[in-house]
Amino acid sequence: MSARPVLWRALPAALMLALAACASNHVSESGREVDMQQAASDNVRLGVAYMNQGNLALAKEKLDRAAKQDPKSHEVYWAMASLSERLNRPEDAARNYRMAVQLAPGNPELTNTYAVFLCRNGKLDEALPMFDRVIENRLYQTPWAVATNAAVCLRAEKRNADAEPYLKKAVYDRPNFVPAVVELADLQLAMSKPDEARATIDAYLAAFKSPDVLLLGVRAAVAQGNCQAAEDSYARTLHRDFDGSPQTGLLPQLLAGCRQRKTAQ
Repeated sequence: MSARPVLWRALPAALMLALAACASNHVSESGREVDMQQAASDNVRLGVAYMNQGNLALAKEKLDRAAKQDPKSHEVYWAMASLSERLNRPEDAARNYRMAVQLAPGNPELTNTYAVFLCRNGKLDEALPMFDRVIENRLYQTPWAVATNAAVCLRAEKRNADAEPYLKKAVYDRPNFVPAVVELADLQLAMSKPDEARATIDAYLAAFKSPDVLLLGVRAAVAQGNCQAAEDSYARTLHRDFDGSPQTGLLPQLLAGCRQRKTAQ
């Protein structure tokens, strides 16, 4: 019933934060000195902006120009990989990601993005070591998001037991990270562990609020056969704090089974 969180990834716009302007000059036909790496950086920014606007043809033009201006820039290949994905050219995307990683092997954002790409293209065994490297990088600021990425990939391959430690780590590192909380509780329900799911949910709700987590609370209580908790705790709070939300609209269906069992008793 709950919506699965999407894979977190570095969006093309994040490239703008990574672009560096190093000195590498070239004399133009007009006699002016041109910083080629800065020119490439500018064209990558333009290419990413056009990509975000949906103008893929102009984005490609800018990125092709950037590649000629600075063929050793990992940001250029990173952006070209993103564009290749948008153009549904996975082989080109893979080649560009490999080149970007080769040029900047220590870049955690790039490594995470490439790992997500590999996961989406059925190469989980290649992706997992890359996720692990980023998670273990103490300088990386959002390891919980990467751990959630790894878990989502594992769940897609029906490897629930392997996914659980990643999600527990994500929730431990960032207790208010809703995608990890939702994914962990949903996983625990899928593994027939409603008691553990409720513990995960209640730990979050003790300090935070989320309609997705409250809806999972209803599911967990129903799975336990605890209709009173489903209705009086989670459902009531969902109505009170998030009335009119899509999650509230799912309550009648979820609670119907509990009410039928209660009537039968």
